[in-house]
Amino acid sequence: MELTRDPDGYADVAAAPRPGPAAAPGREEGRPAAQAAPQAPRRRRGRTRDTEAARGAAAARSGRGADQAAGQPPTPAAAAAGEAIPDAVRRRAADDDGTGTPAAAAGTAAGAGFPGAGLDPVDLVDPVDPAEPDGTPPPGSPDDPDTPAADTGGERAGAAAAPAGAVASPGSVEGALARREGDRLRFVGAATRRIARGIDLDEIVLGLCRATVPTFSDAILVYLRDPLPVGDERPVGPVVLRLRRTDRLRPIDDLTGAEGAGAAGGAGELDFSQLPMVGPQGDLPAAELCEILPGGALAEVLRGVRPVFASSEGAQDALPELLGTEHPVPRGRRAVLAPLRGRRRVIGAAVFLRSPERPAFEQNDLLVAAQLATHTALGIDKAVLYGREAYIADELQRTMLPHSLPQPTGVRLASRYLPAAETARVGGDWYDAIPLPGSRVALVVGDVMGHSMTSAAIMGQLRTTAQTLAQLDLPPAEVLHHLDEQAQRLGSDRMATCMYAVYDPVSHRITIANAGHPPPVLLHLGGRAEVLRVPPGAPIGVGGVDFEAVELDAPAGATLLLYTDGLVESRLRDVWTGIEQLRERLATTAQLTGLDHPPPLEALCDDVLDMLGPGDRDDDIALLAARFDGIAPSDVAYWFLDPEETAPGRARRFARRALARWGLEELEDSVELLVSEVVTNAVRYAERPVTLRLLRTDVLRCEVGDDSPQLPRQRRARETDEGGRGLFLVNRMARRWGATRLSSGKVVWFELPLPGAHDRR
Repeated sequence: MELTRDPDGYADVAAAPRPGPAAAPGREEGRPAAQAAPQAPRRRRGRTRDTEAARGAAAARSGRGADQAAGQPPTPAAAAAGEAIPDAVRRRAADDDGTGTPAAAAGTAAGAGFPGAGLDPVDLVDPVDPAEPDGTPPPGSPDDPDTPAADTGGERAGAAAAPAGAVASPGSVEGALARREGDRLRFVGAATRRIARGIDLDEIVLGLCRATVPTFSDAILVYLRDPLPVGDERPVGPVVLRLRRTDRLRPIDDLTGAEGAGAAGGAGELDFSQLPMVGPQGDLPAAELCEILPGGALAEVLRGVRPVFASSEGAQDALPELLGTEHPVPRGRRAVLAPLRGRRRVIGAAVFLRSPERPAFEQNDLLVAAQLATHTALGIDKAVLYGREAYIADELQRTMLPHSLPQPTGVRLASRYLPAAETARVGGDWYDAIPLPGSRVALVVGDVMGHSMTSAAIMGQLRTTAQTLAQLDLPPAEVLHHLDEQAQRLGSDRMATCMYAVYDPVSHRITIANAGHPPPVLLHLGGRAEVLRVPPGAPIGVGGVDFEAVELDAPAGATLLLYTDGLVESRLRDVWTGIEQLRERLATTAQLTGLDHPPPLEALCDDVLDMLGPGDRDDDIALLAARFDGIAPSDVAYWFLDPEETAPGRARRFARRALARWGLEELEDSVELLVSEVVTNAVRYAERPVTLRLLRTDVLRCEVGDDSPQLPRQRRARETDEGGRGLFLVNRMARRWGATRLSSGKVVWFELPLPGAHDRR
């Protein structure tokens, strides 16, 4: 629907624009008014009988006006018809609009555009009656100093200026008035619909500017609170308005010629050359920031909620406070200041400006400005609330996923997460990588059903449960079993799929258990990609089912890809078709990088996501890629020690031999001391043989395991104590150390940097 410029200040948004400027409704050039009336532009076809009744009522009211001009009281019929005009016109405009709701709301009563004015102390002032915000007479009343002696409407002015000998047609004058009111109501309906289409703050403000310029005004300035309050938040500190957006009809230089300036000056109104310059980059001589002073003129106008003319008593002082005292201020009825009040408080103000080329604002234009301001303010309120909810959802999703992946020994990791859509950034997909004792790592990918905040919350609880179970070093099948029990405790309808795998870089083996999740894909070093055959299992939350684990080879240089169903399933393809396309894509990518060089992990993840087409984003996607490097057998030394008093001495000798074989004699003293302390503590509580393992990677790692579940704790020994200093020495000399409880006992480990290596602690 196109909004076109009309000389009267509005556009016929439902019908095609009327050609040419409309002449005065009582006359036409070179013809008397009685002959010009039949040549009035005809309305579009399909006019209802209510419209014809409205025109008849308008004609009757015209007769009443003629009687009053002649000094005679109006007839009862004419008076009754005149009172019925507004309702008939509004019904016609509602029928023409097609919806009825916005247009009817704009013309029902003056109070329809003014929300309640009850504001809290932060909102500038105390509540007042919106009918009389500052004690001045309401606009349009006989006591209002801004009310002109004669009607300013173009049609009525033309009728009054007709020659004495001309006989005006009552139907043509009031018919033009009815059409003008209909145009006004249709404009309000179209403008409010355009404003309501916006979903974010900038779209709503842009909709207001584009809907009003040039149809309603030649320029507009929109000020909003900085920062905007959200919901029930009560802002602290001074209330500040910031110029958010401006718009104009065309450059000011095109409107400030001698003819325009002279016309404006002759009328005693605004010289348009002093209109604030509105540019696309904000190059205008108007204040960008305005602090509202409690009890000031601007605060009083905003408190009253109703739009006011620039010539009104309150606006004469409020506009300089808003635009800045050093900048020119519009005068007369060529500027309207409209407060923007949301559901609970005033959130800004809009200034509508007209040039001297078009008629000044009329009294009914205040109702139009009120409707536009009300819809804009309510839309901004909704946009701010939506933005806050989207921010909370996004932060919730981010905190549920790992901020960064660990870099365990023998494996490299990369990950990706994509929400289902920008408008639905919350989902139930997650991934995780958990370091385990013995340089192993647990790889987890899961998918909770749904895309709501509830799904994200359930996902967070299941992820936390999986991390806790992984630290207990439970087998993958046992982990899924406990996750299933946890999902049932959360609710009967809490279901999810999950893939849990444990990779051991020493044995080059991986153990996988599946709970209804799509199978992983393994990309070999030679470029061959295969879908691993793992037991499908039932989803988590079903209950009463067993999960089966399978152990597979994980050769060095291979890449394991774990993913959620959003990557391979959509409305355009089934899940198995998507899995086959994923396998082919991985094989093609590997061929491009060469058979002896696996593709980089980050580039591989991006290439996998590029396979998604326009219709393939029905679900959020979690992707976890693991490159198996492994640990060579020559870099591992492993021993069993009987829990005897001689065990610490034997451990020192074994460690010394391993260090000599690796050329790490510089670490002999430190390693022998720390190994002796840890083995001594293990032998004290162990009943079965103690294990000792040394691993040489980018660091030297020592692991001592026993069958006692009690974890050692560091404590400060007193001067008279003979023991209790072993872990104190480990903490001071090792780069890192820790203790992990296993299903069969515990493991105490520590790491030392290699000679010449950079200490990353």
